[in-house]
Amino acid sequence: MPLTADADIKALLEGARTIALVGASDRPDRPSYGVMAMLQRHGYRVIPVNPQITGEHVHGEFVFRDLSQLGDPIDIVDIFRRPEAAGEAVDQAIAIGAKAVWMQLGVVNHDAAARAEAAGLQVVMDRCPAIDIPRLGVARVG
Repeated sequence: MPLTADADIKALLEGARTIALVGASDRPDRPSYGVMAMLQRHGYRVIPVNPQITGEHVHGEFVFRDLSQLGDPIDIVDIFRRPEAAGEAVDQAIAIGAKAVWMQLGVVNHDAAARAEAAGLQVVMDRCPAIDIPRLGVARVG
């Protein structure tokens, strides 16, 4: 079952240091752009992933094509993709040994969530860390 209890979500966020943001955008009008900036301000290292803008930089971070290119351990894979496309990101998250997947508001994919949980990952669906961090009083990272 995806995490829904506030205490569990707060613990996940407070235990994380590095977040891969799948579906990152270099466009200021996109939600992923603002969420990435907020996560960085809160002290997380955020690594943007988007094959359409690979090699560019968003908020000072190099954009990677997919999760398989990342060399650093990832605590949370934050997914800004349509529900039907979230499964691919979840499968990559499993393959790289991420600790958790976080599907953004409006992103619900029960099959992908079940695969992640079966592989030992924590799962959050249909939520936004930029909302939950201040709401839950998550301590600043670092």
